[in-house]
Amino acid sequence: MHLSRHPTSFPTRYQEIAARLEQELRHYRCGDYLPAESQLAARYQVNRHTLRRAIDELVERGWVQRRQGVGVLVLMRPFDYPLNARTRFSQNLLEQGSHPTSEKLLAVLRPASSVVAQALGVAEGENVIHLRTLRRVNGVAVCLIDHYFAELRWWPQLRQFTSGSLHDFLNDRLGVALMRTRTRISARPAQAKESRWLEIPNLSPLLCVRTLNHREGEPRAAEYSVSLNRADMIEFTMEHE
Repeated sequence: MHLSRHPTSFPTRYQEIAARLEQELRHYRCGDYLPAESQLAARYQVNRHTLRRAIDELVERGWVQRRQGVGVLVLMRPFDYPLNARTRFSQNLLEQGSHPTSEKLLAVLRPASSVVAQALGVAEGENVIHLRTLRRVNGVAVCLIDHYFAELRWWPQLRQFTSGSLHDFLNDRLGVALMRTRTRISARPAQAKESRWLEIPNLSPLLCVRTLNHREGEPRAAEYSVSLNRADMIEFTMEHE
């Protein structure tokens, strides 16, 4: 019996080029221009038509914009986020030439759920500090984070947090330096409220990152966070030493 291969089983040539161009965007800053189409076509050994279709893919994703008579402008790119003990989201993106911001959406005291209680080493139902922040890069919402803290002495200061780096705020206001000690990553679709906050279609893919942060030398976790990241905007890198 002859089995025909489904035409969409493998990426087309222009889709392959689009994927390679997307990776190449990591070497550009927002506001840069891509090389001329003739140069890119020669580099990837394809004709101009195939290259244009590949660039059209990036235009549709919002990574680049065609400027008539000027070239292809880099608007955004997938952001590389190394996961190591002392990674700082804001500093990492600044070094990549991007402009990260963070805003507070919520700050309350609430009873710890069983998951939060286990992560922070407290009794279920015991009050913890809960902050929710929204991070944007170059004005685009990329991740929604729920932060939980068991140390209630920090509440008078943390309730004053409004924007910027939360960990820098902790260090500046309380002299508290936190270090990542455990990270778990899973994937799931965005729910309706998350889609609104992240300004994406409902059920868009998210990377869910659950993190424990400790103060050096202390056995109990100081912070437990759950970060929902747009899967089309963030790429995590785990470095092994």
